[in-house]
Amino acid sequence: MSALTSRDVLRPGKKGLARWIEGRVFALMPYAFAFFRRWKPVVKFGGMTLTSRYDDVRQVFATDPVFGTPYKAKLDVIMGGEPFFLGMGDTPLYHRDTDAMRMVVLPGDLPELGRRTEAMAAAIVAAAPGRVEVVDTLVRRVTFSLLGDYFGVPDPVGGDLRVWGTRLFEFQFADPKGDPALRAEVDQIAPALRAHIDAEIAKRKAAPGKDDVLSRCLALQKKGVPGFSDVEIRTNLMGFIVGGPPQPPMVVPQAMEQLLRRPQALAGAQAAARAGDDDLLWGYVVEAMRFDPLAPGLPRNVLTDGVIAAGTAHQAAVKAGDTVLAAFASAMMDPRRITDPARFDPHRPASDYIHFGYELHQCFGRHINRATLHRMLKPLLQRNVRRASGGAGRLVKNGPFAESLTVVFD
Repeated sequence: MSALTSRDVLRPGKKGLARWIEGRVFALMPYAFAFFRRWKPVVKFGGMTLTSRYDDVRQVFATDPVFGTPYKAKLDVIMGGEPFFLGMGDTPLYHRDTDAMRMVVLPGDLPELGRRTEAMAAAIVAAAPGRVEVVDTLVRRVTFSLLGDYFGVPDPVGGDLRVWGTRLFEFQFADPKGDPALRAEVDQIAPALRAHIDAEIAKRKAAPGKDDVLSRCLALQKKGVPGFSDVEIRTNLMGFIVGGPPQPPMVVPQAMEQLLRRPQALAGAQAAARAGDDDLLWGYVVEAMRFDPLAPGLPRNVLTDGVIAAGTAHQAAVKAGDTVLAAFASAMMDPRRITDPARFDPHRPASDYIHFGYELHQCFGRHINRATLHRMLKPLLQRNVRRASGGAGRLVKNGPFAESLTVVFD
């Protein structure tokens, strides 16, 4: 089966001892971060510098002229050389393109996106015979259906947007060693997705349809608004598909796993879900995500010689060409800024969380996440949900990806 027709959302993971070691590494990472925060907040490993304290991580994210995103080279492969704002620095083009997308991805859409998310999740749970697999059957299905429809990018004929988007996400964000087998799949999928979106743009021009992001882009194109050529529309829609829908199937099942580990937190989340208190439910889910976030950290390229933690006892110089890993998973556990970080507290201030980055390259879709992530779990949490028996009831990971977690309910 080719990459274009595959239905395997995740590639085969490590097996046997290699998988066990990978799991141990992820399990021990919080303890390593705690050590570094205490004794060596900025530590160098060859050309990579790890920074682990809250203030220093935010400084790296906020200092774009020194610490730039490393995404452009792989984005060029995905986008066919067309620029996408995730790979840009703080330039006029970056601001033009992000401002353009804010004209079509609107705050007024969020209540309906939240409502639709909950309705889709409720239908899946209601149809399940007291047992549901959270990663693929629930979260991935809801996310790709909802956002594909919202953006105006349906499944390609003969292909699966879940596979295409996840494979491109893996290449862009989770392939530090440059796996040639993954690159071979990307070289099939990326041009096919570009052609698919081009065809959708042509169809929509010929027969205008429903109100979605694609329709709004074409309406602004007709008015001559900069940033809305066919190629620019396609590039931005691709960026949304690659960067957006693959993330909830990672973090939402991980949040569910963290709730299942904490009976008191699970009971609180269930009470919030049953009471229809979506803000409090969000508090439980985003706090659960703090204990197992999307990634340990985000890389940044050092563009010019600079200093991390200037003026502190642990300040460290970095040189142009180095890589910095801003460990936001560690930052969200830093007792210097996070009150009693080991305690599960659904009432924490929003400033405690760096799930979606900070400053210039803060996740463009963070408001969509805020409107939808907790509502994917709400129909489950309204029931007497608990782990399935055996291994199925434990979260299984495939590298950085959640692979499976099955729950049962009355």
